[in-house]
Amino acid sequence: MLFKYSIKTNSREEMIDITSYVEESVKKANVKEGVVVVFTPHTTSAITINENADPSVRRDIIAFLKDKIPRDYPFTHIEGNSDAHIKSSTFGCSLTVIITNGKLLLGTWQGIYFCEFDGPRHRNFYVKVIEG
Repeated sequence: MLFKYSIKTNSREEMIDITSYVEESVKKANVKEGVVVVFTPHTTSAITINENADPSVRRDIIAFLKDKIPRDYPFTHIEGNSDAHIKSSTFGCSLTVIITNGKLLLGTWQGIYFCEFDGPRHRNFYVKVIEG
């Protein structure tokens, strides 16, 4: 089953915990064993898994990216958001998580994040639940 979600991002760069959306999709699909694919169709956003217990981890990731891939670097892309494209490519636009016993197989401290690198915007992401 395919699920589409829309979210509004609030700043140029942020990481939004979307774990509950993915869990909701697995529950609605009633899949006990399989995989779930999470995908964003935007070239300046990404999907990743990281720690969800301490919000300072997200702040540290964003701060590091801003330092290493600065917006004001003399890129040639006319739109002025090359940094966002590079950050998106660094993380990737999708990920796969195993479903077992009807639950996502995530580590104790792991969460799934939608990464915004060129906001604020209205964004979409998709969750494909595959039984098997």
